Amino acid sequence: MNITALRPRFMRYIEPVAALFSRAGFSANQVSFLALVFGILCAILFSLRMFPAGSLALFVSVLLDLVDGSVARQTSTQSRFGAVFDWIVDKYVDALVIVGIGVSGVPLVTRFLSLPPTADFCVVALAVTGSLMNTFIKPVVYAEIGYQERVDGKIEDPLEGVGFFGRPETCLVLLIGGATGFIWISVIIIAICTNLSAVQRITYLYRTLA
Repeated sequence: MNITALRPRFMRYIEPVAALFSRAGFSANQVSFLALVFGILCAILFSLRMFPAGSLALFVSVLLDLVDGSVARQTSTQSRFGAVFDWIVDKYVDALVIVGIGVSGVPLVTRFLSLPPTADFCVVALAVTGSLMNTFIKPVVYAEIGYQERVDGKIEDPLEGVGFFGRPETCLVLLIGGATGFIWISVIIIAICTNLSAVQRITYLYRTLA
């Protein structure tokens, strides 16, 4: 179970927001682009150690990421490019935000361990890698196994509820860390949990497909 599995319960709160964008004439791809812009803004703010402001920008980015799909459905403009662009935006935002924290120079494991500064770089690298790979597994499964069925414009697959720590959990941890001043703990949690979640998904695939 993960937050993604609970997505249908949250969507009823997103629909009214999406309706505002639809009436304003925004396309789903434009909303996705705005999500990228706010994600980049978050990365810049994090790199400047303006963590509360960065968290606010990240919250807007995440909200827009939820809104774009609803806008596509409300305006009947779902497209395969839109689905792909949404994925690309998500991964750019995830990577840039974590890199922004690394660029800020905030000590991570070196805060409480006598290690060289490269240790913090390794933690950031693990966080970025885990965040990307945990998601990258899904399109590989689509390509190799051939899942084609779509629901609301998105491909359905057995990994949707597998993996205890996905993008929603990553964003939530970053939001809490930025808002509370414990952003360094957020990166460590992401570095550990995203990679463990990826292993969980790989194990599931091995048991079901090997």
